Amino acid sequence: MVSACLHPMPGRQLKGIPINIMTGAYASKMIDNITAVILAGGKGRRFAGKDKGLIEYNQCPIIEHVIKAVAPQVSGIMINANRSEKLYARYGYPVISDELSGFQGPLAGFSTAMQHAPTSHVLILPCDGPLISSDYVTRMADSLMNGHADLVVAHDGVRMQTVHALLSCSLLNSLNTFLDGGERKIDRWYARLDVVLADFSDSPDIFKNINTLEELQTLEEMFND
Repeated sequence: MVSACLHPMPGRQLKGIPINIMTGAYASKMIDNITAVILAGGKGRRFAGKDKGLIEYNQCPIIEHVIKAVAPQVSGIMINANRSEKLYARYGYPVISDELSGFQGPLAGFSTAMQHAPTSHVLILPCDGPLISSDYVTRMADSLMNGHADLVVAHDGVRMQTVHALLSCSLLNSLNTFLDGGERKIDRWYARLDVVLADFSDSPDIFKNINTLEELQTLEEMFND
């Protein structure tokens, strides 16, 4: 049974969680072409091996905050997980596991996402960032369209947020070739591509994530004061 933290929202039903229908030019051009893929496939090394997506932030699993934020902004969601698959499946979305075994890093999740997505584009974001804004996808998509690019990566004004990316599934062959060569570092793959940055310098806090118990406590204190 899904946690009561996911409160019903007005709008149409999408894979178990009601969402609002977006309006305007962006919705008509892009929403049906984007599947959000939430990366929850890591080892959680800095969190004593715990599954970070299921750790509670403000009394709800972190991934539920991500789902609630992104669901109204895309046509569908998939969860990339390499353990706790049955728990993640309770949310009513497809759960996809990496084709590469042994927790090979985020690019393995990117590859799996592009292989399974029913849309032309995938929006990649991590399970441990609960502060996604309501205009997040709009801004990513605008950067994609205005930059005429195959890949957009978020930038917080200081650094590139490498696991916040909107990309065309046509990049699958490029990524698999990279992975087949033994490469795993995300910035090295990006260096081979024409990358456009989405400017989030006015809202860098949306990229705050939770890697340790201390970061969890700090984030809860920061946004509950």
